[in-house]
Amino acid sequence: MRLAGFLSLALLVGCSTAESKPDKASSKPKPAAKAAAKERAMWTAPIKTLQGKDTKLESFKGKALLLVNVASKCGLTPQYTQLEDLQKKYADKGFTVVGFPCNQFGGQEPGSAEEIETFCSKNYGVTFPMMEKIDVNGDKRHAIYKDLTPLTDDNGKTGDIQWNFEKFVVSSDGKTITRFSPKTKPDDPKVIAAIESALPKK
Repeated sequence: MRLAGFLSLALLVGCSTAESKPDKASSKPKPAAKAAAKERAMWTAPIKTLQGKDTKLESFKGKALLLVNVASKCGLTPQYTQLEDLQKKYADKGFTVVGFPCNQFGGQEPGSAEEIETFCSKNYGVTFPMMEKIDVNGDKRHAIYKDLTPLTDDNGKTGDIQWNFEKFVVSSDGKTITRFSPKTKPDDPKVIAAIESALPKK
């Protein structure tokens, strides 16, 4: 009888102890949403406009964007006409082209900020925002392009920017970026489709 009573008491104490222990699984804090943790650095990277004003890409958030590294003395420079046409067609729908002058490809953007602005305005009537001249490749690659270059373009190529007028369509919510090679024209149906898909949803 004494042995049975002892075993009953031990069992009762064991159950009470087990119930008092906190559930380790439930006490662990839940991880933060991955989407919030992976905010692209390109949005907050400082950059100046062609006029020398401080800005960031996040000032365009909420719009669909077409980011293009541009040059004034390139065989693809006439693409400025198509870029401006897109600006006029879709600006009222929540879209803008953003140009990034770059002199890394054949030295085809040698001018000063004032010369670039005059060239674009006089020859192509450019109205979309233009940023300061930057590097898109190499050790001095701007932070915006550090986020863009790992993406794969419409020809399956990734890595360094290949030439002037490479294009990146960014959705209005910033979640989708589609890359197009320099020779893919701004009015190519693939680019148009990407832009229309990237526009803010009504």
